[in-house]
Amino acid sequence: MRIRAEHLSYTYNADTPFAAHALHDVTLTIEEGEFFGIIGHTGSGKSTFVQHLNGLLRVPSSMKKYRRKKPKKGEIPPPEPVLQVGQFDLTDKKTDFRALRRSVGTVFQYPEYQLFAETVFEDVAFGYRNFAEKKPMEHETQEAVKEAIEMVGLNYGEVRGMSPFELSGGQKRRVAIAGVIVTRPAVLVLDEPAAGLDPLGKQEVMDLLHRIHREWCRTVVIVSHDMDEIAENCTHAAVFSDGEVKYVLPPRELFRHEKELLDMGLELPLVAKLCLSLERQGIAIDCDFTEEDFIRKVLALPRQMRIC
Repeated sequence: MRIRAEHLSYTYNADTPFAAHALHDVTLTIEEGEFFGIIGHTGSGKSTFVQHLNGLLRVPSSMKKYRRKKPKKGEIPPPEPVLQVGQFDLTDKKTDFRALRRSVGTVFQYPEYQLFAETVFEDVAFGYRNFAEKKPMEHETQEAVKEAIEMVGLNYGEVRGMSPFELSGGQKRRVAIAGVIVTRPAVLVLDEPAAGLDPLGKQEVMDLLHRIHREWCRTVVIVSHDMDEIAENCTHAAVFSDGEVKYVLPPRELFRHEKELLDMGLELPLVAKLCLSLERQGIAIDCDFTEEDFIRKVLALPRQMRIC
């Protein structure tokens, strides 16, 4: 599914003294098949944006009571917002948001804290039963839950009857992801998917997401503050700042904007720092800012230029 937003704005507590403008005239396209990253400092609008993608936050025009305000005489009306996810028009009151949420899965930060059922099976089955097009037969539910649990690398026979609270932290996170992908969404959105994990745990989660991307969910969108995570995994990344999109670039181009990113309170990935530092010393390494490519390019340098 292709995601297209144009002139998207959002204000929390609109028309009250507590109004807070979270998004301002955001225009962004995420092509089908991407492993896309969204970055920005706290309060930049990135989480507000992704919560629009499955209708957790609604474009005002999609609400039943919405009536467009008439502009004052001589005033130019603002452009109409556009928000489309595949065939779904999220600005339309007639949109089937239930079907949308079946097609766009969202995994929140620390999803293991949202586990609630008595067994792993019931926790994963909850999403399938609630978002199926029609009430599923029990054998259909069992098959879907089994496939989802095995997709996240767990043994179905071992964990299906266990309480999710008896699992390790990493297993809980996998169960929580299984509960979202059980409907086989075309788009999977994850907010800080590796938050709170050690380096090995982070790598395991990212490997899992790439497997899901290859086999189940055509488009994956991750929100992250970890620039190394973005550089190592994403095809493109968007930078949000003060509710606006400042850049949309592949990581190898994005992280060359060192000063601009630092001014927005963002760090560079370690490999980007090394490459830019070497460039200032007259050693240019044209790499994509992943560790693997950096090591390969460094080893290809003449012996006298290699880093000791």
